[in-house]
Formats: sequence, C-alpha cells, structure tokens
Amino acid sequence: MKHLKLLTFLGLFVFLASASYGQSLKMPKMDLASQVLGILDNTKGLGLSADQESKLKTDNKSFVDELMNITGSNASDDDKKASILGLKNKRTKFLTDLLGSDLFKKYSGQILKGINPLKSKLGLAALAF
Repeated sequence: MKHLKLLTFLGLFVFLASASYGQSLKMPKMDLASQVLGILDNTKGLGLSADQESKLKTDNKSFVDELMNITGSNASDDDKKASILGLKNKRTKFLTDLLGSDLFKKYSGQILKGINPLKSKLGLAALAF
C-alpha cells in the first residue's frame, strides 16, 4: 500500500512538473524602432511647452525612421557609420536649437539611460546616441 501511494504521488508530481514546464510568460514583443521611439518620446521632467513637445515627437519619428533605414541598408559598415554620425550631428543641432543647451543635456542623459539596455541590439545605430 505504501508503494502504491508513493508511486501515485511520484506520478502526479512528474505530471504536474511536465505540465508547468511548457508554460511561460508571453510578453508582447515590440520592434526595436518602437522601443527606441518610446525612449525618445519620454519627456517627463523636462517641462517642455506643447509646441516643443510636438516638434520633438515629429523629429523623433523621422530620426528613428532614418536611423532604421540606414542600418537596414546594404551599404558598407563605414558608410553606415558616416551616415549615422551625420544624422547624429543634424539631430544634435536640432535639439540644441529647440531645447537650449541645458535642457538638451538633461534630455540626452535621460535618453542614454533608456538606450543603454538596447545598445547590443542596436549595433551600429547605437552611435547615434
């Protein structure tokens, strides 16, 4: 009788363990461009006007689109690097004109903190930040 109880318990344990093994949490997957855009659009704590925020979000969208086009192109790595650095310089000028140097530094720091976990996924595109 003891052996039967032990075998039943063991069988039940193996069944439950195998049933739970196949289950995992399903996280919604966001593409890389959406993740980067979400980080760039985060302006909490900057105190931007509605006009500044609107212009920033419009530029963020076009910046991410251009960045993804560059990284997805068939160009050589050197050409991609040059294009990305050119895009970064253009964006730096835009942000400095829009936000001023103090807010630009604060916004850039905020972006870097958010982008750091994605740097390995971004590859060459990480040069833009």
